[in-house]
Amino acid sequence: MKLPKWTAGTCLSWGTCLAALLLSGCKEHHAGHGHEEGAEKGKVIVSRPLKQDTLVTRDFVCQIRSARNIEVRALEKGYLESVNVAEGRAVKEGALMFKVQPLVYQAELKRAEAEAQAARVEYDNTRRLADTKVVSDTELAIVRAKLEKALADVNLAQAHLGFTQLKAPFPGLIDRLHVRKGSLVDEGDLLTTLSDNSEVRVYFNVPERDYLEYDSEEQPEERKQVELVMANGKLFDQPVRINAIEAEFNNETGTIPFRADFPNPKALLRHGETGNIRMKKRVPGAVLIPQKATFEVLDHHYVFLVDKDDKVVQQRIRIAEEIEDAFIVTSGATENDKIVLEGIRQVKSDEKVTYEFVEPAKAFENLKLRAE
Repeated sequence: MKLPKWTAGTCLSWGTCLAALLLSGCKEHHAGHGHEEGAEKGKVIVSRPLKQDTLVTRDFVCQIRSARNIEVRALEKGYLESVNVAEGRAVKEGALMFKVQPLVYQAELKRAEAEAQAARVEYDNTRRLADTKVVSDTELAIVRAKLEKALADVNLAQAHLGFTQLKAPFPGLIDRLHVRKGSLVDEGDLLTTLSDNSEVRVYFNVPERDYLEYDSEEQPEERKQVELVMANGKLFDQPVRINAIEAEFNNETGTIPFRADFPNPKALLRHGETGNIRMKKRVPGAVLIPQKATFEVLDHHYVFLVDKDDKVVQQRIRIAEEIEDAFIVTSGATENDKIVLEGIRQVKSDEKVTYEFVEPAKAFENLKLRAE
């Protein structure tokens, strides 16, 4: 900006000089602004909706559970004599995991066996006397009952002694150990957790609308085949199949639990993990509109249509499904209509427009669209 020249003979005051500075600046600003307004606007691109069979996917948060996951608890009270497992290690079926000091239970077994032996001797003597009619059959029955009770006590003592050795009921992985060797445990105390991860079950909640679509007779058997998206965003490499639906809806959430089962041969997944189940649905003859060609007014979606006279018409559309970069519409636009794809801000309703037409296939080629 060029400053006005100041001389001693000039009659301009300081206020007049300042006004001159501001005026010259405003002129320069308006000149630049006018140049911008005169710049050429972008082109208006028009295309048509694309009609084709489309594969719609929907993700549901899921919880991963082992097919068999149990708590290993102490069956008898006593001191832990040995801990034969390690955290995070695999065990085989029947392997000894924990052993409670068996001295008390061994003594109980010996006492029960001695009492049973005495009852057997008494029964044999009484039976011989009953054969010679010295004692009655009633007395023999009483002695027989005593023997049976003594034998039952032996079985009970053997069971108690067996409870001091905790063996793995199935092959699996050992979780955190809650006790150590020498710990005093009581009946029912948690020792660890055992998980069989060779097969995994996934539970996820499905809204009522999706449940009705899934359970309809029109859906093919292939809908039972789903995909598991792990927490790192990668797909699990084993086939996943929906095998069960629970009996009741949750009235608070409006959902019903589904269960999918799949093999886990590499034991990659563990009990308690999370992920997403991806369900697929085929929509035949879907009418697709790019999302960038739509705009919202008061929670309703609209597009600009171009009629036969090249006039722009604002048209409300109804959306059935939302997929990546596109909408599946059920009304408001057909595959024969022309829609404004780019330059929405440059057009107005009921005005004639000059545009460049792009074939639908080309307009959709850069969109992330799962279609067939």
